Amino acid sequence: MKENISQLAKPAGRYRWVIVALLFTACAINYIDRQMIGVLKPTLEKELGWSETDYADIVFYFQLAYAFAYLAFGKIVDVLGARLGYAVAVIIWTAGHMAHGLASTAIQFTLARTVLGIGEAGNFPGGVKAVTLWFPRQERAYATGLFNAGANVGAILTPLLLWLIVDYWGLGWRMAFYLTGIFGVAWLIAWWTIYRSPEEKPQVSAEELAWIQQDGPQTTTQVAIRQIIGRRETWAYALGKFCIDPIWWFFLFWLPGYLGDRYGLDLKTFALPVAAIYLISDFGSIAGGWMSSRLIARGHSVNFSRKVTMLLCALAILPIWFAQDVSSVWGAVLLIGLATAGHQAFSANLYTLPSDIFPQAAVGTVIGFGGTVGAIGGMCMAKFTGYILDATHSYELLFAIAASAYLVALLLIHLLSPRLAPINLE
Repeated sequence: MKENISQLAKPAGRYRWVIVALLFTACAINYIDRQMIGVLKPTLEKELGWSETDYADIVFYFQLAYAFAYLAFGKIVDVLGARLGYAVAVIIWTAGHMAHGLASTAIQFTLARTVLGIGEAGNFPGGVKAVTLWFPRQERAYATGLFNAGANVGAILTPLLLWLIVDYWGLGWRMAFYLTGIFGVAWLIAWWTIYRSPEEKPQVSAEELAWIQQDGPQTTTQVAIRQIIGRRETWAYALGKFCIDPIWWFFLFWLPGYLGDRYGLDLKTFALPVAAIYLISDFGSIAGGWMSSRLIARGHSVNFSRKVTMLLCALAILPIWFAQDVSSVWGAVLLIGLATAGHQAFSANLYTLPSDIFPQAAVGTVIGFGGTVGAIGGMCMAKFTGYILDATHSYELLFAIAASAYLVALLLIHLLSPRLAPINLE
């Protein structure tokens, strides 16, 4: 269960956490842009006459674009590096996000969502690549959990921003897309100004650089995607994503609608419950990354640390099965919040697996391939959700699927990659 880890003392230098702060902010902006259509769903359905199937189709095509672009951005980030690859992604997704303000029909929204999906696909390949470059193995899950927590902050801020812009200021939903698009532009300027590799930053002390590079030199030889797709370890990550990503998409795009249908909430009243759910999720993201990193620091193997943490997360998600039976909105908030926290903790560890197993030059490509497989699962879930809700008007089956998906994911990961040991692709 235990293995030798670096005997280096943690350095006084902490500049690597500035990089995490940048990634955290990008992830928050990413989720503001992604979730706005979910929060505006009741408003847009009323104004534009969408059915559940119409809305599901818009989500489906976003995920279709996201799926194929995720694979491309994984390779783009490996070839161009995190700095330029991430910048390209933000430029594309910000343009797509602001284009929503010009849309009036479902087809126009689909086109805007497609551009958004292409750009947003670069978020996690770029972020995980940056973490791989800036953190040793024992800190990566914690760093990933921290920047991934930005997703929940974005989800918290979205209903609050929309209430402020649409209801309080009365500027309308179109202006909301334009104003929030400014966040992406501001972040892009900060990223391009600040981000470099650790060796290029004078703020990084020799002691901190040694800490970052303690796992030894990493190969920079480019890896062909065919070398990656044929590995069982790749499919362990990808099938894990296939199981859990659709559940997160379901929460992200249908949660406001569920709270509206089940408890009669609207844009003014569901902001606080949604914010509470994603605040709980933030705790899960950070705690999940911290837990496995802490176990590694105490001498446990990466395999033991990641999988035990993911098992506890999967068990915490099981009660979501009974969410529809809860009559109190705040009881539902606690139950759903526990599930979303479990997802984020599970996800923080899952995102770290490629950097645990594959050489640095292949991490972005593996992340991209797994993200594509996960997005395909999300596409299936979107169509299935629209069909189930139009046919039954019940979320019971959907919550049952959400409850069991994480145990299935962990089982597949363990069967395909029982050791989680580093591999050599050369």
